[in-house]
Amino acid sequence: MGFFTAAGGRNRPDPRPRRRLGGPGALAARAAAPRRPCSLGPHAGGGEAPLTFEEARAQFPVFERFAYLNAGTNGPLARATVEAIVEWNRRDLEQGRGGKPYFENVLALRERAREALAGVLEVPPQNVALVSSTTNACNVVLAGLDLTSEDEVVTTDIEHFGLLGPLLASPAKVRVAQVRDASPREAPCLVCGQVTSRTKLIAISHVSWVTGNSLGPDELRRQTELPILLDGAQSAGACRTEAAAFDFYTVSGQKWLCGPDSTGALYVRDPERLRVALPTYMSQSAYDTENSFTPKPGAPRFDSVWYAPGTLAGLLAALEAAPEWRHERTREVASYCRRRLDEAGYEIVTAPDQAGLITFSSGGEAAEAAARLFEAGVIVRDVPGTKWLRASCGWWTSEDDIERLLGGL
Repeated sequence: MGFFTAAGGRNRPDPRPRRRLGGPGALAARAAAPRRPCSLGPHAGGGEAPLTFEEARAQFPVFERFAYLNAGTNGPLARATVEAIVEWNRRDLEQGRGGKPYFENVLALRERAREALAGVLEVPPQNVALVSSTTNACNVVLAGLDLTSEDEVVTTDIEHFGLLGPLLASPAKVRVAQVRDASPREAPCLVCGQVTSRTKLIAISHVSWVTGNSLGPDELRRQTELPILLDGAQSAGACRTEAAAFDFYTVSGQKWLCGPDSTGALYVRDPERLRVALPTYMSQSAYDTENSFTPKPGAPRFDSVWYAPGTLAGLLAALEAAPEWRHERTREVASYCRRRLDEAGYEIVTAPDQAGLITFSSGGEAAEAAARLFEAGVIVRDVPGTKWLRASCGWWTSEDDIERLLGGL
């Protein structure tokens, strides 16, 4: 069963039939035909006409120049996102950053951002902390678990240093499951094979930044009752997360959510069971200068960053720009990308029916190929230490972007 079939097909509101993608001939024949309009959740009310794919894509000026296939690093910025940042920065410049109304507005923006990020994860806002990155979120969790040298944590050989770094910095022994060459179906068993009586945490990616494959967290959850920390950097915004099934889930705001840099979230299922080991001013509801502090209720006690109001406004604008059909479209265009690369004879690393990343071998030096593609107006990235390239296919990606990739290769 494919990743999206297993994780994304359940409880989908307002299911729609999926348009089949054809080959190059179908692309040419379809060019003049209007695309079925899909309503954007935040923009669909108030009697406004729903946006078409072309109108939604037109929010991003970068597409006028590039086939931008690198949301796995940084997502494209929409006009509304940058305009919201600029508007608040201009307000700060002209009116200052003080006074009770100012801070009340900023705090209200923070809660709106928390609610919007909770909506992405489909979890209650009180279980979401605001953080600066996935790395920051992983550090919050690893520090709060109070692991010792007698404990073990299980991870895999295809994790980003944003997760691996906090694991290695902890006193616990790190056990590594070798999953890079395994199928998504095999990964959960390989991870569970590293579990011992000393294991206190399983910490893996939902979707690997290296291979683009899901590590099967749903199946892993069924196989073990151990706490699970999921790095959601390559899943949140690209597919449904099912975050509520796990103990900890991290979000990178600047990737598939197309938000400003240094934004993110951490879902904590049971905040009372995680110690506030890295407190910030936002962590407390009261404190005593000599004894202790009272943590805020819920996951906001783990808030680790004070966002500038422009950043908050930009993040909200980015989240509001995402259409309700984003997961369907991401799946559709990623499948198209994988099929076209396969037809062209490239070795595909990513299994069918994953998320938005497609990793493949270009047949030569990957870094040189990425640089050559950039000069041709196609932005992808190479995967360090491999001969692989990685294309990020988001809801905004067009079939023409994929054809430009193939032409550049």
